[in-house]
Amino acid sequence: MGVKKNIGVLPGDGIGPEVTREAVKVLNAIAEKHGHTFEYNYGDVGAIAIDKTGNPLPDETLAVCEASDAFLFGAIGHPKYDNDPSAKVRPEQGLLKLRKSLGLFANVRPVTAYDSLLHMSPLKTERVRGADFVVYRELTGGIYFGEKGRTEDGAYDNCTYSNYEIDRIAHLAFQAAQNRNKKLMLVDKANVLETSRLWRERVTAIAKEYPDVALEAMFVDNAAMQMIQNPKQFDVILTENMFGDIISDEASVIGGSLGLLPSASVGEKSAMFEPIHGSYPQGAGKNIANPLATILSAAMMLDHLGLIDEAIEVRQAVNASLRNGMVTEDLTKENPVGTDRVGDFIANHILEGEDSGSSMNIKMGLSTII
Repeated sequence: MGVKKNIGVLPGDGIGPEVTREAVKVLNAIAEKHGHTFEYNYGDVGAIAIDKTGNPLPDETLAVCEASDAFLFGAIGHPKYDNDPSAKVRPEQGLLKLRKSLGLFANVRPVTAYDSLLHMSPLKTERVRGADFVVYRELTGGIYFGEKGRTEDGAYDNCTYSNYEIDRIAHLAFQAAQNRNKKLMLVDKANVLETSRLWRERVTAIAKEYPDVALEAMFVDNAAMQMIQNPKQFDVILTENMFGDIISDEASVIGGSLGLLPSASVGEKSAMFEPIHGSYPQGAGKNIANPLATILSAAMMLDHLGLIDEAIEVRQAVNASLRNGMVTEDLTKENPVGTDRVGDFIANHILEGEDSGSSMNIKMGLSTII
């Protein structure tokens, strides 16, 4: 029995429209195969929204997100704002307002080392092969949102957390661990920081509700080192805002390409799915952008909507595109294909399976999708 879902699409700036177009193409293949109905509603955000309305997040776009079961976000940013320190209105303000307005408190970043791309990682192959973990970063509290100011001879940034803010993301992380390898690593600085001691107290108490998950804790400085020495030891990492900001960016280099890293920002009523890469304005309109991170973000969206088998199919199709060399120029210099061809191949693989297209068609970068 097919389901009906309302999906918001915020393509944004730069390569955002191109990569989200391919993700929608893949979602349409899933809908066709399984009898689902996905209704898409589009909204402007970022530089394109500033150009049209003067507002990086128009009310109409926020309404689209609020009315959606989940929404895809492309990328934001444009040189004319990035290179102008005096600009009062910036594209990034739209993303921050989106998170705040919708209460998106948990940032979820999976990190996977794909066998066919291990040579691209700056780390030794034997260290990263098999690495597969996810970072749960608290997104709306901590030092970034605490009281801040200047004194006569200094400055201060206060870091505050409530029990509620910690508990709600901790439950999400434990639930994720239950569906993975049942290991959760809390990353904190409990030997120094009072907020970290609160995190450790709350997470340790909540762990009793998840007896099938093994909880460990690691100081953030050690975690940063361990992530390079042995990233395979991690399954689910849970941490506060600033530590998560740093740890998740460090983790992004393990697989060797930003073009393959999806993410989600989840609230109690809304959920946003986006690639972690930027808007890459230099590549816009050239059909060279890597759509895989956005397509994998769409797979995370399917998970969130309870369409688990469909999400697995998307990931299997992405793996097939990597195995067959159906990738953009950032992943290969030998016979790269265009952004649209990657999306065609993955959509076709979902509909037709491993037998889709001949080996000659694959080599030529063609698919049977028209």
